[in-house]
Amino acid sequence: MSDMPQPARGAGRFTLFPRLSGVAITGILIAIFLMAFLVLPVIQVIYVAFLDAQTGAMTLQNFRDFFNTSLFRESFVNSFYVSAMSVVFATIIALPLAYITTRFNFAGTAIIQSLGFIPLIMPPFVGAVAMSLLFGRNGSVNLLLDQYFGFKVPFMEGLNGVIFVQSIHYFPFILINLSASLRNIDRSMEEAAQNLGSSGMRMFRRIVFPLAMPGYLAGAALVFIKVFDDLGTPLLLNVNTMLAPQAYLRITGVGINDPMGYVISFILVAFSIFALWASFLFMRGKDYATVQKGGGGLSKRDLAPREKLVAWAVILFILALVLAPHFGLMLLAFGTIWSFSPLPDGFTLQHFGTVFTQSSQYIWNTILYAGSAAIIDVILGVAIAYIVLRTGLIGRKWLDYMATAALAVPGVVLGIGYLRMFHGVQLPFGLGQMSSFWGLIIVALAVRRLPYALRACMAALQQVALSLEEAAESLGANKSSTVRRIVVPLMTGGILAGFVTSFATAAVELSATIMLVGRASDAPLAYGIYLYMQSPAGRGAGAALGILAVVIVALGTYLSQRIIEKDRNRRASAPGAEQ
Repeated sequence: MSDMPQPARGAGRFTLFPRLSGVAITGILIAIFLMAFLVLPVIQVIYVAFLDAQTGAMTLQNFRDFFNTSLFRESFVNSFYVSAMSVVFATIIALPLAYITTRFNFAGTAIIQSLGFIPLIMPPFVGAVAMSLLFGRNGSVNLLLDQYFGFKVPFMEGLNGVIFVQSIHYFPFILINLSASLRNIDRSMEEAAQNLGSSGMRMFRRIVFPLAMPGYLAGAALVFIKVFDDLGTPLLLNVNTMLAPQAYLRITGVGINDPMGYVISFILVAFSIFALWASFLFMRGKDYATVQKGGGGLSKRDLAPREKLVAWAVILFILALVLAPHFGLMLLAFGTIWSFSPLPDGFTLQHFGTVFTQSSQYIWNTILYAGSAAIIDVILGVAIAYIVLRTGLIGRKWLDYMATAALAVPGVVLGIGYLRMFHGVQLPFGLGQMSSFWGLIIVALAVRRLPYALRACMAALQQVALSLEEAAESLGANKSSTVRRIVVPLMTGGILAGFVTSFATAAVELSATIMLVGRASDAPLAYGIYLYMQSPAGRGAGAALGILAVVIVALGTYLSQRIIEKDRNRRASAPGAEQ
């Protein structure tokens, strides 16, 4: 009996939890985080939109009530109208800049393109009040028009103001994508059209612009989504008859159980997805491919003196228009009293003194929240990028899909989802309700900005040769050691770029934070700007905070680009880079 083979210890034993690798455990933890703080809050919002508040049964009555209420119908139409018209006016601004700088030999092309991107460093709600003081009924421009020509133009009246501000702020999305498409057009297509007698506007309308359509539609879809979901600009311009402001006002005014806030949130998410789907559907089945590698771009020609004069006039007018919010914000921040006059009565540094003596808490909170969110983002970004690109883990692509889906979820919807999901959840150690805990703001910012860090980390990891990891493992290093000592150091440039981008954009996030601030002492910079801008007396200090926000975003954008460029140059100059 003693010679009989004994079964191996543990053989055939049932295990409740199978042995998982470190990569699998990491993937599961990330999936749990994204499910808890992105997917489930949005599902909760959608579920409540179809829920009968009295009986708890599923119903479409909430949507009938929505469309039977004149205020909501008006808000729906206004949101669609403002978004569509913003795309139109953004196109009118972006198209001349993109075409002139890519079609003609034009001095200062790089500077013009750079100045055209500047509006992106200012959140639209920051410049909204400054634009009112410049272009409002009694703003600088209308006062001068009335004085010299006897008429006024309603630039900022009602929905016009929202369209005006949003068009100026978001047109760079069209400019960037359209310029890239124009540079990649196959030059032979243009030459063939010229040989057949086409030229001028006819060739642009029939050949050039259709070939640049993919880039244009990508930018236009982004503009539509951004405008449709924006909360801060309509609120600061006192335009409440739009969907995002109505969602905010219903939840904060009527209560967390009001079904209309959830119906509006569902519509906001649905239209964000619809805009992306429509742009894809429009391009499906059409061929935009080029024959040459890189397309060669449009053949450039010199401008005649008269044409050059007209081109400069158009460009200078557009640049003056798009830089107006920054100019107005500077005047408001340094001005004393600015009312019924083209310029402030005097200039002072008092507003900045007020910011640093009375409102420093906003700044420190922002550094804490945005910094913590950015750290979370790069950690998650590195982990997701490695799992997706370097492992065969089942379902790994869904981590990428879930993280990227945050782009289609408006901030106000995510905030409402958090309020609903975590309402009544008590935290230990006397921290109070989770829905009003400042840590939830960090989580919201991290989820909202995760796609930016993830894309930077994905790009960085794709440039790390797999052979380096294989070499390390062949020398005895385990997987975790290889990732820690080989992969992450080589991804430093992308990680830093992702961190800076997430930090800079999270620092000026308003849509989600305005829903989650439980106490004034927990408020970040964007919320402080919103509070200050509510009254004429506080606008100077609000503008000073706005200047600080612009500096943060501008510095973050600059550092991000420098890091990426430095990392690209380092790789290009590395031994064996050409192989």
